[in-house]
Amino acid sequence: MRQLTTVLFSMILLALLAACGNQGNETATAENNTSQETPVSSSFEDPNDGQDEASSNTLLAEWTGPYGGVPAFDKMNLDDLRGALETGMAGNLEEIDAIANNPSPANWDNTIVALERAGEDLGRVFTYWSIWSGNMSTPEFREIQREMSPLLSEFNSKITQNEKLFERVKTVYESDELKNRPADEQRLARLIYDGFARNGATLDEAGKARYAEINQRLAELYTEFSNNVLSDEEGYVLFLTEEQTGGLPASVKAAAASAATEREREGEFAITNTRSSMDPFLTYSTERDLREQVWNNYYGRGDNGDDHDNNAIIAEILKLRDERVGLLGYDNYAQWRLEDRMASNPENALELMEAVWPAAIARVEEEVADMQAIADEEGADITIAPWDYRFYAEKVRQAKYDLDSDEVKQYLQLDKLRDAMFYVAGELFNFNFTPVPEGSVPVFHPDVKVWEVTNKDTGDHIGLWYLDPFARTGKRSGAWASSYRTHTTFDGKETVLSSNNSNFIKGPPGEPVLISWNDAETYFHEFGHALHSLSSNVKYPTLNGGVRDYTEFQSQLLERWLTTDAVIDNYLVHHETGEPIPADLVAKIKAAATFNEGFATTEYLASALVDMYLHTAEDVSNIDPDQFERETLASLNMPEEIVMRHRTPHFGHIFSGEGYSAGYYGYLWAEVLTSDAAEAFAEAPGGFYDAELADKLVDHLFAVRNAVDPADAYRAFRGRDAGVGALMRDRGFPVPAGTE
Repeated sequence: MRQLTTVLFSMILLALLAACGNQGNETATAENNTSQETPVSSSFEDPNDGQDEASSNTLLAEWTGPYGGVPAFDKMNLDDLRGALETGMAGNLEEIDAIANNPSPANWDNTIVALERAGEDLGRVFTYWSIWSGNMSTPEFREIQREMSPLLSEFNSKITQNEKLFERVKTVYESDELKNRPADEQRLARLIYDGFARNGATLDEAGKARYAEINQRLAELYTEFSNNVLSDEEGYVLFLTEEQTGGLPASVKAAAASAATEREREGEFAITNTRSSMDPFLTYSTERDLREQVWNNYYGRGDNGDDHDNNAIIAEILKLRDERVGLLGYDNYAQWRLEDRMASNPENALELMEAVWPAAIARVEEEVADMQAIADEEGADITIAPWDYRFYAEKVRQAKYDLDSDEVKQYLQLDKLRDAMFYVAGELFNFNFTPVPEGSVPVFHPDVKVWEVTNKDTGDHIGLWYLDPFARTGKRSGAWASSYRTHTTFDGKETVLSSNNSNFIKGPPGEPVLISWNDAETYFHEFGHALHSLSSNVKYPTLNGGVRDYTEFQSQLLERWLTTDAVIDNYLVHHETGEPIPADLVAKIKAAATFNEGFATTEYLASALVDMYLHTAEDVSNIDPDQFERETLASLNMPEEIVMRHRTPHFGHIFSGEGYSAGYYGYLWAEVLTSDAAEAFAEAPGGFYDAELADKLVDHLFAVRNAVDPADAYRAFRGRDAGVGALMRDRGFPVPAGTE
């Protein structure tokens, strides 16, 4: 059960240390004995000391039970984590030493395949780690996370800087043997080679030592950053009385009352410091002063000048990243980061963003004018401020399109939308989802439900899908997908264990959970990531990875099926009457498809541009993140009525790890592909359920994962490269001259 191969671990470790897999719109308890303390470095030296640990520690144990074995989530104990990590690292290093010191000449089987096979025990530990980090965080876990992060980085450096190992990888990579192997295996060898070469393996001894030292410090900083944000999310909860809930729809009030009850504030209403709670409050609340407070709480995360302030951390991260890539000969961090992405370099990414930016802020000016006109007509005597944007945008939506977001919400039931996603998966991927009997598969919280995924025609088992839908204390905000086990066949077939995680607000017992249209799109989006994992047909674990500015494409594309007739007609039904959503309401939704696109595009692009400018700055030696943010946005003529979707002090995508660092532009890059592919379906004889095109979609864009270069994969699907024209049409923006 290879969840995390050695080389893949080397490439994604720093992101895992702080926050595993933050995707989408962003993104209970466990006991431990904090006195348990064993120096990890000592366990590196004598892996045999961990033999008893390996036999008794649940986190290290092989997964047993049905469906090819499943994680023992019901038995995970935080007391076991330190020991499991120590033993897992020691065992992995023993495997690495055996590969590096193999007396036989390096070849495909004894080097590349051996690396793919290594790290099983540690991979299992990190499955549990990811649950504590993302779904079940506690102060006790955060202390372990803080303590272990630099030690895990040290462990990682022992692998990437193992000279004998790298020489063997290089030998295979440059061998005639490799030239005669299949294309996917040649790609695998290149990915593994690059994983070493781009992470310090080619440096001299002094360079390697400094590289490792930087990584250790970055690991500490990433952990501290993410824990600071989580602390601010948990610490800034606004409790309201009945008199302060003016304008809030019944569904929003019910969710807020439930959140207050969970916090032992029965009879009050809790607005938590997460997007899923903040967004509806700012949309509907008539209490302007409270809207401002909620807005400030949310957008001030990590920026309050207290013990959880992230500005100094960000400044140090930027300096260390710049120094680290300088050791490798790069001019800046973004140049290093984008070298192996579809964009290839920062200039290409900036060219795309800067092509869209003028149209986005021009649309914002129009949107604000419409909102100000309504405020003036009402005699509100205000100038539209950021905490007014959602509130008055909703009024404009109703005035222009006679479309009430809360009316739409009555037809968006969480369970029905889940069934709609299953329907789409059945039509496009030939998947069938069946609930597993309760108790037959361990889960880490009662909210988590599990489905078996099978082939509709043959009944063959494909994998399991775990769903953790609701917000709770200790769960990080946002929505994300993750895999506990990926598909492989190189060493016996292993099936997929995939999960989706959200932060919907749970309503009163027995009542359906109603969500917004934006949340419904996010639900489909994250399910797209799960389908990407479940549809894999790759042979080797590392090929289940992805190119960051491409991996959002598949999930973004799946959002388009939310508005297909089959979904609308069969799954968007009123939660009380069971009646399908009326045709005139659907028409209004479609007519308003590009409404508020200025806001959505601008808040996103502002974050993506600041990310890129931070990581291409000529001098990062003394950056003040707040000042840099203000000055950069001013130079871009950022509308003062909008703030970045993720302000720098809580921008977890880029500072709680390295997954999206200098890469937040990737959502837009992927959206170019998404819009172009959606036009292909719109033009197909069978529309979005065209069988021939669906087969091409699965075969070329989902099943191959990272076994094929993304540009080649897209051309195989579409017959050509994608242009920016479809994206601009999708957003209702003018298409720049000379583009398509």
